[in-house]
Amino acid sequence: MVPYPLLIEPVQHEAIWGGHALAERYGKPAQGDANVGESWECWDEHRILNGAYAGKTLGDVRRERGRELVGRADPARPFPLLTKFIDAREALSVQVHPDDAYAQRVEGQPFGKTESWYVLEARPDASIVLGWKRATTRAEFLERVAIGELDDVLRRVPVRAGDSFYLPAGTLHAIGAGIVLFETQQASDLTYRVYDYGRIGPGGKARPLHVDKAADVLGYRACTAGALRGLTYRLDGLSRTALVAGSHFATERVELDDERRGYDLDGVPLVVTALADPIEIEARGTAVQLAPYRTAVVPAALEVAMLRAQGESATIVTAAPAIDPELMPRRFARAAVPVAASTDFLAQF
Repeated sequence: MVPYPLLIEPVQHEAIWGGHALAERYGKPAQGDANVGESWECWDEHRILNGAYAGKTLGDVRRERGRELVGRADPARPFPLLTKFIDAREALSVQVHPDDAYAQRVEGQPFGKTESWYVLEARPDASIVLGWKRATTRAEFLERVAIGELDDVLRRVPVRAGDSFYLPAGTLHAIGAGIVLFETQQASDLTYRVYDYGRIGPGGKARPLHVDKAADVLGYRACTAGALRGLTYRLDGLSRTALVAGSHFATERVELDDERRGYDLDGVPLVVTALADPIEIEARGTAVQLAPYRTAVVPAALEVAMLRAQGESATIVTAAPAIDPELMPRRFARAAVPVAASTDFLAQF
């Protein structure tokens, strides 16, 4: 069987802080009046919807085809990326995620969780928690959690549609109310919750906190990070805006027209998510149609994905595992991006 672009079946997750935006505006199924918080778009356990692998999971294909799917990533580990849409009708808990070393040593899992957010909608007063207002310590953190005064040192950052944020493992954070965003992250669901506004979860009990583990993995420096400065460039006829170039993944926003144009995979798989308009992905003679707010994975062995809008134009978000630290610098060099501009962008990570 020759690899081909794989359409991925999304899976929805209810949450007490979720709402109805993903069902009403993003085409995600919901049961009755359920509050859907997340729609997981690409995950190792998700089913394939098209072609010879229909009904199998992405993990099944990874185990069967190995590096034909994941390229330079490790085929013995889960597919390295998880992407999702998130609807925060109410604020999410204040939380932190571990890095790879802690996840492996303490949790017995291969990946920690570094993530990024691309904001799709934000009400005028929307904000996120992003780190500490000032430097603090483990002792102060534990004391403030115990007496319920953590809010005094949380740093809040206003957000608007189109903003991107990068959250390395160890960053204290929370998505605020009135935000819909697209998240790209390592393939991990490890979350240490430290503050949940006193909410009552399913069964009439408060949701559990994970204060001790959070204290282990938190960074305690003052945070100055804000919305990222994207870098827009043109390569192989495509207008591309680099959003994130971290040590675990790279993401871009790409503008398509009705002409077929090539996107070089650079030896790694490509996760493609259509936004408001449908697109076509073609590779080695197999074409798939990607509906709005749906996702496909293009196996690394296909080398190039041919992309085009099905109408006059479309916008997509792409994500690739950053196995090669020179992935984005190489793209910038091919596009003749000025060194000063690429250096300034990459310095954010």
